Amino acid sequence: MKEYGKNIQGLVDHICTIEDREKRTASAYTVIEIIKQLNPALKQETDQKLWDDIYIMSDFKLDVDGPFPMPVKELLGKKPLPIGYPQGEIKFKHYGRNIEKLIEKAVELEDDEEQEAAIIYIGQLMRSFHSTWNRDNFDDGIILDDIKTLSKGKLHIDLEKVKENALFESNTRRDFKLPMQEENNGKNKRPAHQNKRRSNGGHKNKRRN
Repeated sequence: MKEYGKNIQGLVDHICTIEDREKRTASAYTVIEIIKQLNPALKQETDQKLWDDIYIMSDFKLDVDGPFPMPVKELLGKKPLPIGYPQGEIKFKHYGRNIEKLIEKAVELEDDEEQEAAIIYIGQLMRSFHSTWNRDNFDDGIILDDIKTLSKGKLHIDLEKVKENALFESNTRRDFKLPMQEENNGKNKRPAHQNKRRSNGGHKNKRRN
């Protein structure tokens, strides 16, 4: 291993020739410390990596009582398993595959309010992605058409409602909440009559004649 040099390689080779196991183990620990002193950058590496390296340098012949087991020789240089990339062509590349996955999840929602909230959220994301590609020619109807296409006609929201309330504008995201968020927030709300008492400060103002 070139990063350690010939001298370290020579020390590892010498340790393998030591017959006494205790001395051989103590010498291996010493070599680890020498490596750390000669290569300050290697202090950031884990001790297990350094021990693995001297095992490799000994061609897996170093028999010592180290703090870590000897790595499996067969795994050295073994090619990693191929990464499974998603198959299939993306319908609209400027939206990306994650938008398609979100739409698939939205189609599965049975509650109409949850589904509409999901459509609005997806529409806001799609609008932001679309605007980076084409800022001149843009309309909410384009987003709705794309949602219908990606959902195969299973997702729908009234276009006039979207335009009147600017539902696909990114700054309206705070104006609506997903049903789960509304449920959680509802637990923290005080009853209406308690809020009224607090707003009055508990004092009654009487008119004097």
